[in-house]
Amino acid sequence: MNKIKEIKENIAKIIVGKEDVILYTLVSMVAGGHVLLEDVPGTGKTMLAKALSNSIEGSFNRIQFTPDLLPSDITGLNVYQAGKGEFVFNEGPVFCDILLADEINRATPRTQAGLLECMEECQVTIDGQTRKLSDAFFVIATQNPIETSGTFPLPEAQLDRFIMKLSMGFPGKAQELEILKRFQEGNKTEKLSEMESVASLSDIITMRKEAMAVRVHQDLLAYITEIIEATRKRNDVASGVSPRGSLALLYCAKVLAYANDRNYVIPEDIKALAVPVLAHRLIMGNTYGSSKNAASVIEEILAEVPVPTEANILN
Repeated sequence: MNKIKEIKENIAKIIVGKEDVILYTLVSMVAGGHVLLEDVPGTGKTMLAKALSNSIEGSFNRIQFTPDLLPSDITGLNVYQAGKGEFVFNEGPVFCDILLADEINRATPRTQAGLLECMEECQVTIDGQTRKLSDAFFVIATQNPIETSGTFPLPEAQLDRFIMKLSMGFPGKAQELEILKRFQEGNKTEKLSEMESVASLSDIITMRKEAMAVRVHQDLLAYITEIIEATRKRNDVASGVSPRGSLALLYCAKVLAYANDRNYVIPEDIKALAVPVLAHRLIMGNTYGSSKNAASVIEEILAEVPVPTEANILN
């Protein structure tokens, strides 16, 4: 029995509703990727990151991104110590298990690029020396989509490093009422501090290995390929999904099947994950008069590409 459901239930003590967002965040972590949470302020992005870190035994760091932040403020740097007569490396906040990159689009592109190697290769290279990060290194980045003053949009190379892009969204009426009841005494911080961890870092690594053993039928591999190929042939898309994106969809589908206690992937796993995994990787063309966004393009592709029949994939 995997611990994904147990971690999800623990986070639900703080985050009201948003079951899919919590689940997909956990799927991203077990799949070995990173998550970009894009939403307006006050929807619980930071709370989700803190609740996740409190649910798992491991180190947690937070970086508040600002325009004056330097790459060395993230990765660390070598500092000369006169007493020792040598340079000593001071670790940056990326040397942790879970990293919250808060308002990542407020930093300059140079600083944003400081995370590229960390996120893709789980390592940091400084002054020619490479240092490994945690095997369970996981980044949750947040950004506000409606505020443009003093921000620097993430370049495509940076966006492609995120295995999923998710949105918390506003709560429903019933969920809003539950939030007011649960935190009417202003005890959000207290409830966070009272959370107990329900999983260890070794549990995450174990689940990652077990999830990668989930079976994927050849017809489903071909289905993923058809979806990816369709993104590259669209007239309204300037650049489609890269092989990194197709692998991300495959890995996340495996973990979602694993989270649902299955040892095989079904088409619904792929269809459920296609938008959060693929949409942010599309570079949309400047088609005159078109109001389509990347998510609607992925949804159209899903409607057009034939879905493998269940009878075939279970044989």
